[in-house]
Amino acid sequence: MINIKYFLKGFFCIKDLNSPAIALAASFIAIGALFKNIGLNIQESIFSTFLTYALPGSLIMAESLIVGASLLNIFLAVWLVNARLYPMTVSLFPSLTHKSQPRLKYYFACHFIAVSAWLIMKENYKSVQRKYRLDYWIGVGVANLSVAVSATAFGFLISDHLNKDMMIGLAIVNPVYFICVMIGAMKTIQMSLSVILGSLFGISFYFISPEWCILLGGFTAGTLAFFIGELNGN
Repeated sequence: MINIKYFLKGFFCIKDLNSPAIALAASFIAIGALFKNIGLNIQESIFSTFLTYALPGSLIMAESLIVGASLLNIFLAVWLVNARLYPMTVSLFPSLTHKSQPRLKYYFACHFIAVSAWLIMKENYKSVQRKYRLDYWIGVGVANLSVAVSATAFGFLISDHLNKDMMIGLAIVNPVYFICVMIGAMKTIQMSLSVILGSLFGISFYFISPEWCILLGGFTAGTLAFFIGELNGN
């Protein structure tokens, strides 16, 4: 069972000043419009967001459909791009475990892993009793997923009023929000170097391999930031 008190406490984090709700809604409005333009109906669009949830996975699926990729290729592409959520799961869930929580509940809660919800939980989990952290997390996840699904439906309905430039502008609001939040979280050497070096290496690797620049830049920056932080005892 889910503790309603802590579920609602997590759910209503969506209305806080640092909430990702507006940025999340803007991006998924663009996704909803994109889904309509590639030929999906509103039920398929909503179902896609409900299952895929994370923004990059939805974009990859839409782009793959546009170029006529096979179902297997689409599945593998979305699976690989969402593999980036695995480190978030590994870093977050040890903080949520409690012997009173059933194992199946953790499998259910994993569906809500996304950068937006993860950032909220990492900032607030210490203020919640360990026994109820999983219920709090599910509330945070349901709130974010509800915003994404609702915005997808809205974007689908108003797609005729959005041109290409407007859709691109809406789609990048969420990444800009993530950058702002990460800058606000630059409180340690490791976090600060990860953000700064990631920006520099991402651009540098673009001139070597545009297709792999984000992965190579992020991996290199994160690795260097980790070891420099360890050497400085941070």
